[in-house]
Amino acid sequence: MPADFPENRRKCFMCAGQPGERETYAGKSAGKLLQMFRARGSREKEKPLPANPQENCFRCFASGSSREKERIMQDPKGRTISYLRLSVTELCNLRCRYCMPPEGVVKRRHEDMLTQEEMLCAVRAAASLGVYKVRVTGGEPLVKKNILSICRGIREVEGIRELCLTTNGILLPQMAEDLREAGVDRINLSLDTLDADRYRLITRGGELQDALRGLKTALRTGFDRIKINAVLLPDTGTEEVQKLASLTMQYPVDVRFIEMMPMPGNDGARGQSFIPASKVLDALPAAEPLEQSEMKSWDRGTVARLYRLPGSRGNIGLISPLSAHFCASCSRLRLTADGHIRPCLHDSREYRIKGCTFEEMREMFIASINNKPAGNPMIFGEDRAGAEMTGKVFSTGGGIATAGRSMNRIGG
Repeated sequence: MPADFPENRRKCFMCAGQPGERETYAGKSAGKLLQMFRARGSREKEKPLPANPQENCFRCFASGSSREKERIMQDPKGRTISYLRLSVTELCNLRCRYCMPPEGVVKRRHEDMLTQEEMLCAVRAAASLGVYKVRVTGGEPLVKKNILSICRGIREVEGIRELCLTTNGILLPQMAEDLREAGVDRINLSLDTLDADRYRLITRGGELQDALRGLKTALRTGFDRIKINAVLLPDTGTEEVQKLASLTMQYPVDVRFIEMMPMPGNDGARGQSFIPASKVLDALPAAEPLEQSEMKSWDRGTVARLYRLPGSRGNIGLISPLSAHFCASCSRLRLTADGHIRPCLHDSREYRIKGCTFEEMREMFIASINNKPAGNPMIFGEDRAGAEMTGKVFSTGGGIATAGRSMNRIGG
């Protein structure tokens, strides 16, 4: 604790449940404190945070929130939570083998899924707790009929500074310009191969040219930066890696290679399917680490380790959730299309917000943040609360994920 911070200062309810202080200053739970905060009256109830929280809260004080009363929310491991991945649908126009089971998606009842109003209310609740970046995912978000209206609504939420979207690109030729006008800043495009036959096999019937048309349309539309996400599959070879990386020579795009995570119902639920991201560097010996001074604004804070090929127009990224995990710096929560907050992709704990009011959603976000596990249970085992987050290399050992859902039902 800093020397100029008075010893008798208490924690605000926003910081309840931090390491070594699982109870709040009055010995009440975070939920009880929130109820007390609500009871202060309608004027106070409307405020997203208590006035001047840094005056009586060490964590608010230490984090610098006294500057412009910045909203922050930290979990029990001291990680600042600022990023929400919002799945707007479980449906998709492809059937990628690592994302969904072979039989595809069973369409859910409309009343079981979040409405647009509930999605936007959830974003407002998250923003009131310090979230400033939202990524819209699916399924395939562009098959959602009201996706443009959802994006416009998110863009209008106070506190949201970044709005991104992940897509397979198939519908971008028709929708890219409208997405840009709706306020989407950046696009991530899923593309695991440049071989048409292999693309058809991976996606169970998709056409590579459709995805490439989407990429070229997005480039013309003027998004801040397009990132291509390529999952490292068991048969991803050196030539495939080199072809995908060559896109950074042709276009101003980043290509990010992602280790395939074992998930229920996909072809990656066995340890032998795992290929470490480090294999990419073996295929690209000319790639050099990107210097901090060379990074753009969207590069900073990324979970990818960034490299660059000589003469390229974009970066190569390695995302290694298994072999060199980034749990210690995880800043995200996920919200599923059926209304469950998930603090961790691979942890089955969920907090249902379907049908909740704004205040109830805030309470569920607080609960999910205060119960965010130290790291991926496949890495740390069941004793999540006491796990160390060191980023050590992980041996898959054939373990099966504990996520409890296929990827399309969580949100990519």
